[in-house]
Amino acid sequence: MKDKLQIIPTVLLPDYLERVPNGLQAAFELLQDAEISTDTFSFYTSVSSVFSSKIEGEDIELDSYIKHKKFGIEFLPDYTQKIDDLYDAYAFAQTNELNEKNIAEAHQLLSKHIVAKNWQGKFRNHNMFVTTPDGRIEYVAASPFEVETEMKKFYDDLAILLKTDMSIQEVFFFASMIHLVFVKIHPWNDGNGRSARLLEKWFLAQKLGPKAWFVQSEKLYYQQHQTYYNNIRLLGLEYPELDYKQALPFLLMLPNTIFNG
Repeated sequence: MKDKLQIIPTVLLPDYLERVPNGLQAAFELLQDAEISTDTFSFYTSVSSVFSSKIEGEDIELDSYIKHKKFGIEFLPDYTQKIDDLYDAYAFAQTNELNEKNIAEAHQLLSKHIVAKNWQGKFRNHNMFVTTPDGRIEYVAASPFEVETEMKKFYDDLAILLKTDMSIQEVFFFASMIHLVFVKIHPWNDGNGRSARLLEKWFLAQKLGPKAWFVQSEKLYYQQHQTYYNNIRLLGLEYPELDYKQALPFLLMLPNTIFNG
């Protein structure tokens, strides 16, 4: 498998397997849905949608969103629209296979109120710079001339990984690496972070089953969002110069959400 992957690196896998906390399988098996969930409302999908949105700066509180989603309490549309869209993308992922076509469709759902309709599910065709709140360039993403080629490699690797038998530790490694590689390519005009966190969870669920949707990774990433962003930054400033040997701190965040959540 390692020899066939084109863009998702495996160089850190041996170190990761030594560092990943013991008891991951047992802790994962203990995950269960919340009692508040019903056939038409998922508490943990709400948690994922709210906290992934909060990472991107949305002003939304979990308690208010649950009142809106479960009990139908109305808020101003601007307060809930983007979170509703992301909730729909998670719900879509929970009933569909992880592949190129469905990833584009998930982006169409989550970006309804983020990007223009003609860019929903479509790769960007311009340069992409991630900036800090004070306007400094924090990261220069893949060139628009590279995006299609890099995403072709990404989708080919994803197909290989989905067909490969793995230990739970390896599944967590590749889920995190999928998250990281995707967000470094930054293929969409917007919604890249939301998509990357969804893909991470989607891969876990495809490999490990529906309990993966109860992992509170987005919540823990938000609670530690400075560490989350710092760990992403460790790889470097520009796409051609990324050093994935620096990714271990980021990769270890996901298994720790199982224990800390």
